[in-house]
Amino acid sequence: MTSKFEPNKAQNAIEIEKQFAVKAVEHAQTYWNLLEKVPPRELKLSKIDDEIFEHTMKEFPELAAEPYEKLRKLDEDWMKSTDGKKRWRKFIEAYEGKVTDHNFGSLIRMNAEEEYSESNTIFVMRVQFLAFEIARNRLGLNDTAHEIAKADAVKEAAKKEKLTAVKNKNS
Repeated sequence: MTSKFEPNKAQNAIEIEKQFAVKAVEHAQTYWNLLEKVPPRELKLSKIDDEIFEHTMKEFPELAAEPYEKLRKLDEDWMKSTDGKKRWRKFIEAYEGKVTDHNFGSLIRMNAEEEYSESNTIFVMRVQFLAFEIARNRLGLNDTAHEIAKADAVKEAAKKEKLTAVKNKNS
């Protein structure tokens, strides 16, 4: 008979960690592609965006304070403080069974006005990602990212077109 799996006692398996990292990167790339194609205020990230947004603003009134600096630029120390961890744990647990992979890791941009980069990315739980990004989208804080993503797509398309032209010329 096998014993119950206890995650707190499990040893890290490098291959599993790599798979989680790959999933988190894929999620970030998908989200960036969505930001490119859809104006953020029109973007729906889950079936319960309204509930997540209202819950976030209620449980974290400091995020609702204009000019929304705590949403615009995330404070990792605040999030990972003893009090922050306790508050976020309670928030995340409320979405067990409501949000698929609610506690799965996701990458989020520290500064909403910049793209994903090594220096602008931290690891958060999926529900935290949804809480921040739904709020950023609704409050217009991802409008700059939308413009950056669209410009990146134009540059990428021009680069591909140029490569295709060079290949055709050399053929």
